[in-house]
Amino acid sequence: MRNDATPLAASPTGSEQRKLPMAALLALATAVFVTSLTETLPAGVLPAMSADLGVSEPAMGQSVTIYAIGTALTAIPLTAATAGWRRKRLLLTAMAAFAVANTVTAVSANFPVTMVARFVAGVAAGLAWALLAGYARRMAPVHLQGKAIAIAMAGIPVALSLGVPAGTFLGQALGWQVAFLIMTVLTVVLLLWITAVVPDYPGQPRGGRTPMLRTLRVPGVAPVLFVTLVFVLAHTILYTYIATFLDRLGMGGSTDLVLLVFGAASLASIWIVAAHINRRLRALTIASTVLVAAAAAVLAVLAGSPALVYVAVTLWGLGWGGAPTLLQTAVGDAGGEAADAAQAMLVTLWNAAMAGGGVVGGVLLGLLGATSFPWSVLALLAPVLVVVLAARTHGFPGRRS
Repeated sequence: MRNDATPLAASPTGSEQRKLPMAALLALATAVFVTSLTETLPAGVLPAMSADLGVSEPAMGQSVTIYAIGTALTAIPLTAATAGWRRKRLLLTAMAAFAVANTVTAVSANFPVTMVARFVAGVAAGLAWALLAGYARRMAPVHLQGKAIAIAMAGIPVALSLGVPAGTFLGQALGWQVAFLIMTVLTVVLLLWITAVVPDYPGQPRGGRTPMLRTLRVPGVAPVLFVTLVFVLAHTILYTYIATFLDRLGMGGSTDLVLLVFGAASLASIWIVAAHINRRLRALTIASTVLVAAAAAVLAVLAGSPALVYVAVTLWGLGWGGAPTLLQTAVGDAGGEAADAAQAMLVTLWNAAMAGGGVVGGVLLGLLGATSFPWSVLALLAPVLVVVLAARTHGFPGRRS
């Protein structure tokens, strides 16, 4: 299942092999937090950023798009180019780039400069995301690899439940620039943490690397990649413009609270996924899709009630929170010896979908208005559910091997 130079036998043995290196995994979770919050923070402060930089909200929404484009364009070539690097050196390089990019974003008063900084952050994310899931698997014994990935991926719901609402609050109280400067400080602390506790591993020898395109022929990989692309696209269309959507409902002042509810539900979701992923990956993926679809249905027809909006975002968080762990585990299982290549392709498609979501959402906002967002989510999730249900042998099997 793994495609790296160090066998699992090189991990600690005996009683130590039954334990997870929590300090190191929490450092990876913090790295995931930094990448996730850097990507999504503009969603919570979009109106303020657009006003200060003198552009429209749809144009400012492309700050999420350009980040995703940076990741999508560079994840595969940079992953291939750095495959021989020591893993710790590569992780430190990627996180240092985040510190630089967030600092530039915070001090820039020029929209093009801000967009360049966002692109650089996206490039760093391409390196980090292609690395982090495999890094977590590598630190864990085989029977705990799913849980190790879940711990590392917990940075996503924490970013959504605490980071984005806190950033939104700080953006409203002190200015959005402060939120990005705090991200820089956190990243500097993280660099020291990684240096101190995260183990190092060699990169892959040149002869052991799997060609990317050959990975698509591995049974189960293509269905997981399709689900990733369309599911993330559906989520991003609504999430990127959530502040605008809520403003149209007369709930613009509650954006931070809505995001807090969403993130708290996402935390619950990833806890559930971590507890059951080894035996119920298929059922959890189906439930994830259905819950997000149910949330979109409520927002589409019942969004006039603030109470039901909170119900909807709770369902949305429960469905979405564990999705990154489910999809990365599924593609790693399906990829087998080509797992690293499959992960890089997933990262590319994930961020292509993020970029597409920003663009499609901007077009929908201009043509049909914000109320069209939940309907687009429903339309996209229908084929996702069909593919998950069909991929019962490879991709989303009833029982993990």
